[in-house]
Amino acid sequence: VAAIVAAATCARAADTLKPPKAYVIGEVDVTDPATYKTYAEKTSPIVAKFGGIYIARGGQTVPVEGTGPAGRIVVIEFPSLAAAKAFEASAEYLKVAPIRQRSGRWSFFIVEGTAP
Repeated sequence: VAAIVAAATCARAADTLKPPKAYVIGEVDVTDPATYKTYAEKTSPIVAKFGGIYIARGGQTVPVEGTGPAGRIVVIEFPSLAAAKAFEASAEYLKVAPIRQRSGRWSFFIVEGTAP
């Protein structure tokens, strides 16, 4: 019994040491769909390399209060704020970011989630 309690205590302690997840959130107004498609194809493997997963990528947006976004919403989850910042600053991403910039208007930011 003592071993089980010790193992459970260690597992909880490990969870409290994990950093909160972080989210890259963007409002996307695509004006050149063909160029945007190229950007999306090139970006997905870079997102994955930094541990990111797409949570939302252009699905239906329903305004609840105020004015809804003008374009698509993109949400990418990363394992930590450091991982999200590393993705944004990586040479691989900086190489493809100009493709996105040519394909529309954008607003992106990173939000740190709550602690586990």
